[in-house]
Amino acid sequence: MARRIASLATRLALGLVALTLVLTLVYSVVMPVSTPMLVRWLTGQSVTREAVPLERISPALVRAVFTAEDQKFCMHNGVDWKALTDVVEDEGGPTRGASTITMQTVKNVFLWPGRSYIRKAIEIPLSVVVDTVWGKRRTMEIYLNVAEWGEGIFGAEAAARHWFNKNAHDLRPSEAVLLATALPNPIQRNPRKPTAEMRAKAARIKAASGAMDDYIGCLKPR
Repeated sequence: MARRIASLATRLALGLVALTLVLTLVYSVVMPVSTPMLVRWLTGQSVTREAVPLERISPALVRAVFTAEDQKFCMHNGVDWKALTDVVEDEGGPTRGASTITMQTVKNVFLWPGRSYIRKAIEIPLSVVVDTVWGKRRTMEIYLNVAEWGEGIFGAEAAARHWFNKNAHDLRPSEAVLLATALPNPIQRNPRKPTAEMRAKAARIKAASGAMDDYIGCLKPR
């Protein structure tokens, strides 16, 4: 009996790995939905999302998100190993501080929310695979199309329309940095009515983004 259970568990695990790898290949050309989107659909809650290519998203938003979320995005292989090691040593566990844009994308598309060592153990190697298969521009494109920017608001296009009444391509730099500021806590942070703390963070992002030219090359159009 124990052998049967072990065999079944092994087959299930291998099946999930195979499915994830297949989906990774599929998502290199097909825009995925996120786990939070699926949860909302299954529970009868509204979802607003219009997928758009990276070319239809304001370069100011791409730069602001890059600056706010992962300034080493073009340098690592999906995982910032030094940041991850530092966070584990300093705080005793994984946090958003060590999560790259690739890792956040993997979490949103393939995994579940919340912090756990099990999720992180899956997220880390899968992020390396995703970085290899999708590349940097595709990873950023998917991230900006699945990130949550409010209650049921997913992706840059829906966020731009909801908060600023315009397309993502037409966002001004000041609006882009406010959207980037909202990302760590999109349900409680209102880009249209930013708090003093949000404005201060937006100012820091805007100032830092001007020095990102030497670091953001992997996201420039080929």
